[in-house]
Amino acid sequence: MRQRLVVIGNGMAGARTVEEILARGGDFDITMFGDEPYGNYNRIMLSNVLAGIEDEAGIFLNDLSWYAENDITLHTGVRIERIDRYARMVYGSDGSTTGYDKLIIATGSSAFVPPIKGAHVPGRGYHQGVFVFRTLDDTRAMIRYAKEHERAVVIGGGLLGLEAARGLQNHLGHVTLVHAAGHLMNTQLNFQAGKTLQATIEQKLGIDVVVDGMTTEILGKHAVAGVKLADGTVIDCDVVVVAAGIRPNTEVAAVSGLVVERGIVVDDHMRAMDEEDIYVVGECAQHRGQVYGLVAPLWEQAKVLATNVCATNVSAPNVGAPNVSGTNVSATNVGGTNVGGTNVSATYHGSQVSTKLKVAGVDVASMGLSQPERDDDELLEFAEPKRGVYKNVIIRDGRLVGATLVGDNSKAMALIKAFEKGLPLPDNRAELLFDLGGPAAEESVDDMPDDEQVCNCNGVTKGALKACVDGGCKTVSGCMDATRAGKGCGTCKPLVQRIVEWANGGSVEEDPAASYYVPGVPMPKSELMAAIRRHELKSVSSVFATLGGDEDAKSKMGLASLLKMMWAGEYVDERDARFINDRVHANIQRDGTFSVVPQMKGGVTTPADLKRIAEVAERHGVPMVKLTGGQRIDLLGIPKEKLPQVWADLDMPSGYAYGKSFRTVKTCVGSDFCRFGVGDSTALGIALEERYQGIEGPGKMKLAVTGCPRNCAEAYVKDLGVVAIDGGKWEIYVGGAAGAHVRKGDLLATVSSPEEVIVLTGRFLQYYRESGNWLERTYAWVPRVGIEKIRAVVVDDAEGIAAALDAAMDAAVGAYRDPWKERAEPATPGQFRTSLPLTVLPQVPVRA
Repeated sequence: MRQRLVVIGNGMAGARTVEEILARGGDFDITMFGDEPYGNYNRIMLSNVLAGIEDEAGIFLNDLSWYAENDITLHTGVRIERIDRYARMVYGSDGSTTGYDKLIIATGSSAFVPPIKGAHVPGRGYHQGVFVFRTLDDTRAMIRYAKEHERAVVIGGGLLGLEAARGLQNHLGHVTLVHAAGHLMNTQLNFQAGKTLQATIEQKLGIDVVVDGMTTEILGKHAVAGVKLADGTVIDCDVVVVAAGIRPNTEVAAVSGLVVERGIVVDDHMRAMDEEDIYVVGECAQHRGQVYGLVAPLWEQAKVLATNVCATNVSAPNVGAPNVSGTNVSATNVGGTNVGGTNVSATYHGSQVSTKLKVAGVDVASMGLSQPERDDDELLEFAEPKRGVYKNVIIRDGRLVGATLVGDNSKAMALIKAFEKGLPLPDNRAELLFDLGGPAAEESVDDMPDDEQVCNCNGVTKGALKACVDGGCKTVSGCMDATRAGKGCGTCKPLVQRIVEWANGGSVEEDPAASYYVPGVPMPKSELMAAIRRHELKSVSSVFATLGGDEDAKSKMGLASLLKMMWAGEYVDERDARFINDRVHANIQRDGTFSVVPQMKGGVTTPADLKRIAEVAERHGVPMVKLTGGQRIDLLGIPKEKLPQVWADLDMPSGYAYGKSFRTVKTCVGSDFCRFGVGDSTALGIALEERYQGIEGPGKMKLAVTGCPRNCAEAYVKDLGVVAIDGGKWEIYVGGAAGAHVRKGDLLATVSSPEEVIVLTGRFLQYYRESGNWLERTYAWVPRVGIEKIRAVVVDDAEGIAAALDAAMDAAVGAYRDPWKERAEPATPGQFRTSLPLTVLPQVPVRA
């Protein structure tokens, strides 16, 4: 008869422990209890769900089918209230009783809410508008509520608070972060690192930060109206998120007579103190006085616990088998002897805590000490505040005992390895923080040991990825799905790809999903377009409803562009499918303000227009007026709420400097004034810009027309360039680039008139619009398709579709509307509401 294994807790630690037990061949009758009505999911990814960059479905580690496939009985929404250690029974909140032979407690943690006046309403729970950020339900509730409100205060400046603040920016116009300590992430970072992070958060993200701010009261009678700090400061808000830390869930252990201090006290075998058959794992466990809130120690604990549970299970045929990470239990946390090939005394010695992650989009890594503790500790420190970079290393007796990186994680993996393994350090200590004397040396995958951890978020080693490839998985995404490597913060993805390629002998098979136009709809572009036409799907939501199941935030922009290209004036616009630039028709800058570029067709303007632009810039205090590389004038630093008034005062059309669309046509002086000009580039450039303004594309499209081969307008390195040559002829070049990639365009055709130029350029752009992948620029699309194939279709009409391409472009041109006309009638109530103010302006006192 199989032993009965009961697991209290269905979170990341509990489910991971069960995975480890199954991987070791543990033959148990397994029953699991979880508070939440789901399979288990990655809590680390909740911030991405809040920010709208990850769908809920993408964060689940094991859905309900996994439990059935592994013959696990799962009780969702059931809390275990008491353990009878003598009768070996657990008692559930639903009145159930379940017997066990082995018991694992993995109750995790809950959000800590300081004693703040007004946070709770007696008999009702949290005050309306007050949330914690711990579960999927918390995240859903925040998203629903925030959409109807304007200003949020996040209480807590640790990792969770920063992620909550960043996520809320996608739903509210203004976010303030209040932290009781003197600097952000004070548990992991020293003062200067915390201040550097604060400056980046404020300046680049537009989140107001208040440190040394103790929240004493949440204001508002029926709903949140503000928060009050200990110094009397009142911050107006209608949403409050408390992210002030976590506390281990120990109630069931305490009422059941187990030893509880900060957490449930365990020995080195991960057993509850003085208990032979009760084990504890995760954030609720206290080992040698330490409670861990990071995932990497949880994975180490799970390996040790699983090995010990399986060692006492007489039905376990292969306890020493590889675990889910592809290696046996970490050598730093294993001890004891082997009996019949089974390690019967695996021990956990504690974890070297290191983190490498993105905090609200900022690279941060920390390990060990954040500042020296002894007089003889070596400290190497570097700060570059303007770039938001801070680094330090702390060395004791020749070993790395601490390091902090903010804004630059390029040396993080090398430092973590030196910290965790006690590796020898270079005599020139600066090499720890910088690559000196040449390019950075990339570690050879072949030299990495199999037990080296690649993904800290999900505890995946090089050996696990190699085992996955050896088991038949030949794609990077397939290995990521199977092992979960790269599914946390994502910083390890480049290394994961290198390891998978190495394990595949230097190459990988193409993932079928790589051909999908957008990730949320499993179809290549041609199939997707055919299905859209067949079902007459004219809105993004209808595409998801008919073809793609749940709406996927990552796919909306690509679908919106595709549908607008396909249906022109019949397209049904849904504003939540647009990127912020396209919602407000301006280009967002790093500080949260916007740039406005009025149209100057072909780079030609008039004294009246120049005067108008100057007057508007002066009237609205525009911080910078800049001549762009596309021969336009850019007004930078305009707050979102000012955009309609700026456009109204300019009374000029949009210059399209913000979208995945046709941008501008750069021209040279041409034949009227230039001594070398052989063609009127200015007139042709203006004609092209007038025709194609605002046309959507898979990527942005930059054009140029130059009046002779001297190339003053750089037509050879544009998405589409036109060059005048002798004899009144024009050469058309396509697929050029002069940005991060440099590529001279391929000659598409030589024609005899501007009219032919307009026909062939329109046909080329439409062919690109219909067959290019989302975000694929022409400089990648042209080589992929091949210039011969493009020339055959566009110039020679080899496939008989030229007329259809021309008609589609005509329809798109006919559907053009100047987007700046929305200044009079905003498309949504919050389209131009205040967003991301970076400087609090002086306020004139008003008497009540």
